[in-house]
Amino acid sequence: MSNLRGTLDSISLLDVAQLLNANRKTGMLQVSCGRASGVLYFSSGNVIHAETLSAQGELAAFEILEWASGQFEFLTTQVQTPVSIRRTVPDLLMDSVRLQDSRRRLNTIFPDLTAVPWPTLPAPQLFQGLKLFAEDRKIIPLFDGYRDFQDVMSVSGHHDVAVRQAASVLRDAGRLEVLDPNVSVRVVPLKAGLFRKARHLELPKSLETSWTAMGPYQRGIQHLRVLWPKGPAVERVTFQLGLPDFELAVPRELMEAWGLTEGSLVNVRPAP
Repeated sequence: MSNLRGTLDSISLLDVAQLLNANRKTGMLQVSCGRASGVLYFSSGNVIHAETLSAQGELAAFEILEWASGQFEFLTTQVQTPVSIRRTVPDLLMDSVRLQDSRRRLNTIFPDLTAVPWPTLPAPQLFQGLKLFAEDRKIIPLFDGYRDFQDVMSVSGHHDVAVRQAASVLRDAGRLEVLDPNVSVRVVPLKAGLFRKARHLELPKSLETSWTAMGPYQRGIQHLRVLWPKGPAVERVTFQLGLPDFELAVPRELMEAWGLTEGSLVNVRPAP
């Protein structure tokens, strides 16, 4: 049964959550914001679980609570879902506001989540003299010069604010560079031949020169991360003289497997 619905232009989700908490409601708060959608599960006024397309639990709750436009509808129903959130609604909302403030600040420092953070000192020198939380010490080792901020978020299970805050500590100490190794290239078939039957990709030598000027790739590049329509793939790469700039030569069997045609554009960067 739906007994509360509206738009986020007229009332914020923070106010809606407080209203449901005050009235000890049980049910599902369904929220949509553009193409994004999510659900907050309430039991006796407490948020016990949350889900979006990309997250569950507190991460999903914080994602939903940040939406400032869209629609919501509360359905009064028995809730049968695992309990992933065990804090009071005021505490959850306070942390949500704090996260939103931090995100606005960090957006000005690290606006691109596809950028690659790279510490300029090895451990343990990297940590000397820094005041780090336990969360930071788990995140920072994932800054390897190959993972971008989104990759670090996925591997660590932490939201973007936590990951970028850890990067901010290193940046303020002058111990972090933020790289942009991503390059858009045009796919062409790898020319077949007697000595060209190996499963590998080819890029122009000029791109190798550009990448190896960056710290983490100075020892050479043997593998390439290719972001094709269904996700990333890592393959062996060689660099060839005479190959036109911004062309990626791909074996035909890989083109077929990846659903690529000649002239398709994909993003690439070095991989470990």
